Amino acid sequence: MVPPLFFLLRDKLFPIAVFVQSVFCGCAQQQDRGDFEKVRKDYTVKQIGRMHKKQVAESSGFEQANSEGDLWTQADGGNSASLYKVTPEGDLLQKLDLTPLTNIDWEDLAQDDEKRLYIGDFGNNQNKRRNLAIYRLSGLPNKPTIDTIHFSYADQRDFPPKKAARNFDCEAFYYRHDSLYLFTKNRGEGRWVKEYVLPAKPGTYTATLVDSIQMNTWITAADISPNGRTVALLGYGRVYLIDLQPGRKLFDSPKSCLLIPTTGQAEALVFTNEHDFVLSNEKGKIFRAQRKK
Repeated sequence: MVPPLFFLLRDKLFPIAVFVQSVFCGCAQQQDRGDFEKVRKDYTVKQIGRMHKKQVAESSGFEQANSEGDLWTQADGGNSASLYKVTPEGDLLQKLDLTPLTNIDWEDLAQDDEKRLYIGDFGNNQNKRRNLAIYRLSGLPNKPTIDTIHFSYADQRDFPPKKAARNFDCEAFYYRHDSLYLFTKNRGEGRWVKEYVLPAKPGTYTATLVDSIQMNTWITAADISPNGRTVALLGYGRVYLIDLQPGRKLFDSPKSCLLIPTTGQAEALVFTNEHDFVLSNEKGKIFRAQRKK
C-alpha cells in the first residue's frame, strides 16, 4: 500500500516540477528541425471555471458541444463510461451514459466535420494492451449510435516492450481530412513523441508512424484549429502550437510554445476559434488562453 505521505508530497511538489520544466520549452537534441519560439507575451491565460469532482471525475478531454461554447468531456480510465456536457465555467448540463462501453482508459476527445465525436480508449501505461480502441459517436446530444475503430501500432512487436522502448501510451489525438492523428506519451527513453495516423471510420487498422520528435514533456491532449491551420499539443506547463505547412511533416513546420506553468497537470484542450483555446487540469480547473489583439 502506498503511504498517504507519498500522495501529499506528490501533490505539493508537482506544481514546482511543472514550473521548472516549463523553463525549457522546446524540443530536445533536434535543432535541425527548428526550436519552439516562446509566445507567452502574445496570450493571456486565466482560470474561468472549475468542474466539481463529484459530478465530473478526472476530466481528460474536451470538445465543442454547441455554438454557445459548452463542452463535451469524459472521465479518465477506471471511471464510469459516461460523457458529460459542461459550461465553460464547469457547471454540469448533461450526463450521458454510454454503457455497455467500458472506460478502460479514455484519454482524449476529437470531433469530425459532421460533428461526430471520437473517444480515445488508448491509454496504455504498461504498453501491453491489445484492445486499443476509438469510439465514434453519432447523434449527440441524444443517445448516440456508437461505432468502433480497433487499432494497433505498426512498430510494436512486444506486449509490453522492454522498459526503454515503452512508447505506445497515448493521451492525445485530433481529426483531420478523414483521418485521426495520435501522439504518444513516452514512458521509455529518449523523450520521443511519435505521431501516428489511421482512418476515421469503423474497422480494424494498423496505425502508421508518420513523424516523431523529442520534446521536454509528455503530451496529454491535442487539437486542431477550426480552419485546419494550427495544431496544439498540450504538455505539462506549456502548449506547443504548430503551423501546418502543405507538403511538410508536422514537426518540420513552424513551431511556437506558450508557457502555462500555473495550470498544473493539464489534461484536456480544445480550440474555441482559430487562435484561442480552453484547457483543464486533473483537479477540474478550466483555463482560457486568449491571444492578445
